[in-house]
Amino acid sequence: MPEGAVARRRVLRVDGDAAAVVGDALVAEEPMELRVGGQAVAVAMRTPGADLELALGFCLTEGIVARPEDVAGVRTCRDDPNVVEVDLRPGLAMAADLRRNLYTTSSCGLCGTASIAAVRKQAAPVHGDAVRVTAAALAALPDRLRAHQRVFARTGGLHAAALFGPDGDLRVVREDVGRHNAVDKVVGWAAVHRHLPLAGHVLFVSGRIAFEIAQKALIAAVPVVAAVSAPSALAVDLADDAGMTLVGFLRGARMNVYTHPDRVVVGPGPA
Repeated sequence: MPEGAVARRRVLRVDGDAAAVVGDALVAEEPMELRVGGQAVAVAMRTPGADLELALGFCLTEGIVARPEDVAGVRTCRDDPNVVEVDLRPGLAMAADLRRNLYTTSSCGLCGTASIAAVRKQAAPVHGDAVRVTAAALAALPDRLRAHQRVFARTGGLHAAALFGPDGDLRVVREDVGRHNAVDKVVGWAAVHRHLPLAGHVLFVSGRIAFEIAQKALIAAVPVVAAVSAPSALAVDLADDAGMTLVGFLRGARMNVYTHPDRVVVGPGPA
């Protein structure tokens, strides 16, 4: 297992009316800035490990270089382990128009960001949002979402994001091949209907919660984000810093509350 690939956090594990604080292992997620010939071309959110292979493979699959022989060397930056430098063979330069295209063709959320410094966008924290939601209301969200995934029911190939009130009242569902796109559609719906900021709401997503999902929710001021699968360690850290409640592995009456568990009411109680 690569060093830094797994992080550990303390979580509130809920199972029906019972709850306990336990340790939990999370996949690590960190931004890796790729520089080619001294120019920053992309930032990819990745699990640390095999970074030099990732950089070389990216250069080949994105057409930055035509063949491995065009690369003179691949190395980790001495001052920052999250920066990888790709040196081109003498006399070979990356075309400026190709560099511009790389920003727009990346499709995994943050991969088109040109600098690590731009990854953490400025957004107000949500520590002051006093919304509370019962564990029972959260437990009902997966089935409520699935009942409204019309395209998924036909194809089995889409992610979804849904916005709920604290009592589990469904506001909107949007589907897309990408989790981050589905979240963007929900935020766009809220903007069109003048519902931003989304204080007092719960955002539920299919799949896992990566950093960009947590960041998009924070920008929309969502205080509670839940998912059927795991969050990354970086998403948990962002939520913790920003005052967001992050819930993962939401399956039946069981769930892990990773941050700010005071918003989740376990057992009988008002939402």
